[in-house]
Amino acid sequence: MLPEECIKIFAVEDDPTYQKFLEYTLGLNPDIETQIFTTGQECLDNLHLKPSIVTIDYSLPDMSGKELLEKIKAYNSDIFIIAISGQEDVGTAVELLKLGAFDYITKDQDTKGRLLHAINNARNNLSLVNELDQLKQEVSQKYEFNKSIIGNSPAMKQVFSLMEKAVKTNITVSITGETGTGKEVVAKAIHYNSERKEKSFVAVNLAAIPKELVESELFGYEKGAFTGAAARRIGKFEEAQGGTIFLDEIGEMELNLQAKLLRVLQEREVVRIGGNQVTKLDVRVLVATHRDLADEVNSGNFREDLYYRLLGLPIHLPPLRDRGNDIILLARFLLSQFCKDNNMGGLTFAKSAQEKLMKYNFPGNVRELKSTIELAAVMAEGHLIEADDIRFNSVRKEENFILEELTMREYTFRIILHFLKKYDNNVLLVAKKLDIGKSTIYRYLKEIEELDSQMAESNNSETALV
Repeated sequence: MLPEECIKIFAVEDDPTYQKFLEYTLGLNPDIETQIFTTGQECLDNLHLKPSIVTIDYSLPDMSGKELLEKIKAYNSDIFIIAISGQEDVGTAVELLKLGAFDYITKDQDTKGRLLHAINNARNNLSLVNELDQLKQEVSQKYEFNKSIIGNSPAMKQVFSLMEKAVKTNITVSITGETGTGKEVVAKAIHYNSERKEKSFVAVNLAAIPKELVESELFGYEKGAFTGAAARRIGKFEEAQGGTIFLDEIGEMELNLQAKLLRVLQEREVVRIGGNQVTKLDVRVLVATHRDLADEVNSGNFREDLYYRLLGLPIHLPPLRDRGNDIILLARFLLSQFCKDNNMGGLTFAKSAQEKLMKYNFPGNVRELKSTIELAAVMAEGHLIEADDIRFNSVRKEENFILEELTMREYTFRIILHFLKKYDNNVLLVAKKLDIGKSTIYRYLKEIEELDSQMAESNNSETALV
């Protein structure tokens, strides 16, 4: 039984003496499984056994080491190849390294040490490759539509349908929606489910970059292009080469930069500031904004030609208040994630807590829901989140009367109490401000007083029972 971390090495050598040498040297490591082949073709015929490392003799009876290296790389470019030659030829070594050989070793008295060192280095690199592959797989799984975006409402099903279309081509995608609806999550999901998922996803929040630095951030600059440019720096477009660039809050870009962006998108090339070298681009573009770009065009704040260049496939993310029962689905998901990340026991929502969540307007959308759920999880006593644990802290004070779905009578109570507090309980002034009779205010105040009295009696009864 081989150790779990065992790796497979093929050694291609036609000299019987060196075959024994390789078998002995590689056998010093119990976690290495070695197979010896005398010809290049034998090695090629067994590549389906998935070796991690192949050592090849440069002079074989049926093909050159160069030819064998090229065929192995064509079969699987991830295999580490160590070339071993009886002659120290710098030109040959350079050529093989350019073709993808991991190392080049000559047959002399130091071969054993150099070979073991090369294999150790290859194994370290192999570990990094495996970790990277695992990370890519985890990221890809993380951004599967049904895992990264929670929702079952008709509005979200429409979003999923458009996202499915987006991943099949390289069309530009424009994502719109209120702040906090998850525009960057959608952009990442599109990238990591597309053919470009192995390449970079580069996100740029244009609203977070000082306006005077946007151009250099996007397009890069050459050394000495301006004061402080001590070295060449590539821009975000070059950084995303082969992958996807996500331009968030595109509506914040100034008109003069919009013209430069339009040229880059039309020509699919970029020139760094202070330079003249043209770099061809293979980059997919995704953009997002909470603004209505059509209105911005009509207002003269956004170029019409750039608008049509960026429109591509439009995806609008609905606000959370329009997603119905998705609020509860998201709340449960966010609660589960928070408990997992903080090693907390399983928490659930009481029915009253769910009802309170469903009545709230969530002006901050999913972002606000997330902070609300995390606070509720911390405040909860035991394993049940009650309605009192759900606390809303909206910064939109002017909308406080409509943040929750209440009855007209409940809204009236709140409005009257608000104005009474504002005008120091001056009933006559409040009646004038609200254009209602004083008797109406007194009637509502009496109902509130009776309700408070009933609640006090109920609490006293519960205390007596205890």
